[in-house]
Amino acid sequence: MPLGKHVAPVIMVPMSVTIRKADITDAPEVAELFIASQADALPFLSKLHTPAETRIFITEDVFANCEVWVALEEGRIVGMMALAGNHIDHLYLRPDCYRRGIGTKLLDVAKKERPDKLTLYAFAMNARARAFYEHHGFIAIEFGDGSGNEAREPDVLYEWKP
Repeated sequence: MPLGKHVAPVIMVPMSVTIRKADITDAPEVAELFIASQADALPFLSKLHTPAETRIFITEDVFANCEVWVALEEGRIVGMMALAGNHIDHLYLRPDCYRRGIGTKLLDVAKKERPDKLTLYAFAMNARARAFYEHHGFIAIEFGDGSGNEAREPDVLYEWKP
């Protein structure tokens, strides 16, 4: 660095994340997030569906049967959560958005919307997700051998009560 030049320190400012209910126009972006997140967070799963099939699943199943919430940062969807009654069917983040409080914000919405009880499944091998849910007060209430899910992977049923 030349003498006399001063370089200002870089200050990392957390971006503002907002949470809102999704609508069907969000489905394509939610599907891409879902595909990327599953590839990153669940590499042990067999590839049961093509990306095209997953896009149809998000649009025709998740959006049709669940209350979908999205986390947005600078206009892009960085997280999604699907609630089916008191059950969290899906909670996924963009792989570059882990450990920034976005998943916590989505869970906070779920707890506010379903204040009596929530349930969800996590794959037994997904240590990061299991630690996240346990940190947020979810308790393992049942361990499955995988016969109850499409991936045929052992899973854990979690429950949260206030």
